[in-house]
Amino acid sequence: MENNHLMMQTIEPHKLFMKYLIPSLFGMMLMAINILIDGLFVSHGIGEKGLAGVNIAVPIYSVILSVSLWIGMGGATLYSIALGQSNQHRAKEIFTHSIILAVATTGLIIVFCLLFEEPLAYLFGANDSIISYVDGYLHIILLFGLVFVLENILSIFIRNDGNPTLAMAGLIVTSVVNIILNYLFIFIFHWGVKGAAYATVIGTFLGILVLLTHYSKRKKQLGFVHTKLDFSILGNIFSIGFPSFIVEGSTAMMMVTFNITFSHYVGETGVVAYAVVNYMHTVFLMLFIGIGAALQPITSYHYGAKLYQRLKQFIRIALITGFGLGVAVFIIGLVGKGVIINLFGIEIPEIIDYTKIGIVSFFVGYLFLGINMVFAEYYQSIKKTRIATWIILSRSLILFIPLLWILPKFFGPNTIWLVFPAAEGLTVLTIYLALKFKRIELIPIEMTELSKKLG
Repeated sequence: MENNHLMMQTIEPHKLFMKYLIPSLFGMMLMAINILIDGLFVSHGIGEKGLAGVNIAVPIYSVILSVSLWIGMGGATLYSIALGQSNQHRAKEIFTHSIILAVATTGLIIVFCLLFEEPLAYLFGANDSIISYVDGYLHIILLFGLVFVLENILSIFIRNDGNPTLAMAGLIVTSVVNIILNYLFIFIFHWGVKGAAYATVIGTFLGILVLLTHYSKRKKQLGFVHTKLDFSILGNIFSIGFPSFIVEGSTAMMMVTFNITFSHYVGETGVVAYAVVNYMHTVFLMLFIGIGAALQPITSYHYGAKLYQRLKQFIRIALITGFGLGVAVFIIGLVGKGVIINLFGIEIPEIIDYTKIGIVSFFVGYLFLGINMVFAEYYQSIKKTRIATWIILSRSLILFIPLLWILPKFFGPNTIWLVFPAAEGLTVLTIYLALKFKRIELIPIEMTELSKKLG
């Protein structure tokens, strides 16, 4: 515990951020590669319809993960604040409540989804030609849904407990096993989309076993404690974690509405083209989430320890990192669009041409995405959830939905690709204006005043 205090309070900000960022980005990169290879195996081993079917099933799976992320990030923020306040018993109470709440909540959602599996598949964009692919993948993912929930929660808390390297190791095992089993189940055993689902489940389960070794090394920190149900803890977990739910939940919603819009205006060509772009988007999004995952434990701890002056340095470092990553991803799309399409084995000229248009237009959004994600994660990590929620809602609902309706209706189907960059760019502009005209504060006023009183 004292080592964690010493590390957080004495290491130079850039080095401390890198200590969390490198394992976080490496782990997320492995997950991203894992997601990409999933798509490649499905595309090459099953075909375009298999790829489209899995792409439609993923949002339902994302809903479950979004709830676990909601609870995990809410609980982990409270956990790090408690550690910063040197209140270890409170930290264990928060962890205990988070695990119980996650299992109970997501368990109910999974049961509901299993009962209405096929209607949900059609609702999320499936049609008669690909429904068998959607059902084959989705049913297995739902049956073992709690496995994904537990890995997600444990990984978040272990990172907040000062062990980002182990959290990364769990992701490495999950990714490597998933890749190997995907190849075996799809190309050797010919299990189709069910093979891809089973590979994901088994890889995740083995990842959990790696994460559980945290207890053998750090028995006196992260752990369960006998406690009565505390509704104030539950309320704070839901409140603080809500922006994380919006991030993941809105991603699922955006996928569904994109699929429906492409299906309506372009047909199956649009759905397949978007499946390729969306696979790449899921890959790159993991990297931006990795920056936020590195920032959150640090800022939550410093908030709890009342080390407010160091917060600005971490924000600046994270913003530069997020923007730099966005520029790199945009260049990758601009230069490597043909390579990306070839990776998925797409051979139909019409789909190839439409996907190229999509990659160039869609990837502009990455220039702004990193900035939005950093600001949202920062405000959430210091319990300013209204600001964080406002940022996420701006880019995913308030701006995104009207743009998705207006652009293709009045300017043609190609402009569907511009919805993502337009929503992200307008959100960055809104944040800039809100900071400039003092509608929001980078360091909230009450924190600044308290810092002056203390020092």
